Amino acid sequence: MLAFECDYLEGAHEKILQRLVETNYEKAPGYSADKYCESAKEKIKQACNCPDAEIYFLVGGTQTNAIVIDSILQKYEGVIAATTGHVNVHEAGAIEHTGHKVLTVPSYQGKMQAEDVRSLLQGFWNDASHDHMVFPGMVYLSHPTEYGTLYGKQELKEIADVCREYKIPLFLDGARLGYGLMSKNTDLTLEDIAKICDVFYIGGTKVGALCGEAVVFTGQNMPKHFMTMVKQHGAMLAKGRLLGIQFDTLFTDNLYFEIAEHAINMAEKLKEGFRQRGYSFYLDSPTNQQFIILSKEEIAKLADKVTFDFWDPVDDNRQVVRFATSWATKEEDIDALMTLLDEIKR
Repeated sequence: MLAFECDYLEGAHEKILQRLVETNYEKAPGYSADKYCESAKEKIKQACNCPDAEIYFLVGGTQTNAIVIDSILQKYEGVIAATTGHVNVHEAGAIEHTGHKVLTVPSYQGKMQAEDVRSLLQGFWNDASHDHMVFPGMVYLSHPTEYGTLYGKQELKEIADVCREYKIPLFLDGARLGYGLMSKNTDLTLEDIAKICDVFYIGGTKVGALCGEAVVFTGQNMPKHFMTMVKQHGAMLAKGRLLGIQFDTLFTDNLYFEIAEHAINMAEKLKEGFRQRGYSFYLDSPTNQQFIILSKEEIAKLADKVTFDFWDPVDDNRQVVRFATSWATKEEDIDALMTLLDEIKR
């Protein structure tokens, strides 16, 4: 069975597994107070060119989004996100569970626009009864987006400028950040993101780690007693070394970027294979997620031999499906998928 439904199907890069085995019997302090977490933090600071960054390691994306948002917002505040934003659609109400409403703006192939954010903020503050409403307290976006699309540097700066104008922070969800940074169509670097955003995270779960996300607060703006709030949310890992070792490995010798680039190369090969065979794309994604339009008949013929994810229906007979590559995707699997496509067209 060929598997392309998401980018976290495999375990972890072999170098991570090797280091976990090598350090298994070492005794290390708990709660991320170990030397591996400290080493990983320093390497991430260097990669971001942000020496004053404050970094904390969390286990997964949902916990990270919920805790960062809850720790920054006041009880009466909500978070602005695109209608398709992960915190609005695919977090099972985790943000609302913390007491914060998701305030939505229009989505354009997964992205928000600065003017829509400005319009929401202006509308709120110009409303004479805004004291009776949910205050917009921060802006959330993901890069890449749920549709594999990317913000350009100017687009991100424009959104950040609106945030500065209204004195609210900008939070970037980087669950797939490695794939965004290594896209051939990006003009954003990790250093740019550290300069533009108030807080972001570097995803490990989907980019080579067993689990883990590295939250980066820039400008020494980590919320007071952040670690205590992490524990209140039940998200503190006693054996924090497990996260530190993984990120220390990922940020040694550019491993994180190399394996992310591999996923992009595999996605380009997959995209070209579909294109050569006359398939239509829902949108032009420059990252590891590719959205293809298939007929119900084509889906039925493929489903017995390959897994993929289901997205939006196009009409009564066609549907958008997602094929995702990862840091571990094998070229021969792409070739095997193309052979299957040729067979169903006969």
